[in-house]
Amino acid sequence: MDRPSYRTARLKVTDRDPMTDFERREMTLLGTDKRVYVSGSGPAVIVMAEMPGIYAHVVRFARIVRDAGFTVWMPALFGTEGGPVTAGGALKTMARACVSKEFRAFAANKSSPVTQWLRALAAHVHPLCGGKGVGAIGMCFTGNFGDKFCKAERLAAHEAALGDRFVGRVLKDDTAPPDTPVSPHSVVTLHLIDEAGAPTRQAVDEILAFYALRLRANPATERET
Repeated sequence: MDRPSYRTARLKVTDRDPMTDFERREMTLLGTDKRVYVSGSGPAVIVMAEMPGIYAHVVRFARIVRDAGFTVWMPALFGTEGGPVTAGGALKTMARACVSKEFRAFAANKSSPVTQWLRALAAHVHPLCGGKGVGAIGMCFTGNFGDKFCKAERLAAHEAALGDRFVGRVLKDDTAPPDTPVSPHSVVTLHLIDEAGAPTRQAVDEILAFYALRLRANPATERET
């Protein structure tokens, strides 16, 4: 099977993605309005973008999830929607989000208010999409993976909170493309090498397999990607 063009194109952070294959929905939950991009069929997976928003590499990952047999729900939480990414725009987005009461980026031992909205989104989409539950993935600002930006202490805190439900994965820097403008950090987006056998692609496949196991009534029906 030929790989879709979005999987073979060499993406740049300055690329714009029109996202014409996503339905744009304005949703009001808990009295708060947000725009959500929806595509696919099957159990729901909520894709929470990283800084500085929904740029081309994030959209590529959303399509990979969709094409694996899931309905992607991608809320616009901050920043760009489809790109492009500029240095100035990215800095402004990060500054706004970090001081926003909605995210409470620097508050200790407190849940961000946006998590309540995302839980309401999950409750809304589950009966629409079916399956055994709703998958979710957070990236960077919304996910807190471990690397030079998110230190080992963060992973240790996750392990302490989740116990044997937490499975940590740490990839070496040289598993990322060598010519990206940001140091290795974004495993499934900016630093994804979407080729068979590549450690970053293996990480994506592991995520998809987890979704299939936990969300599908019959995981054996998982489609090839």
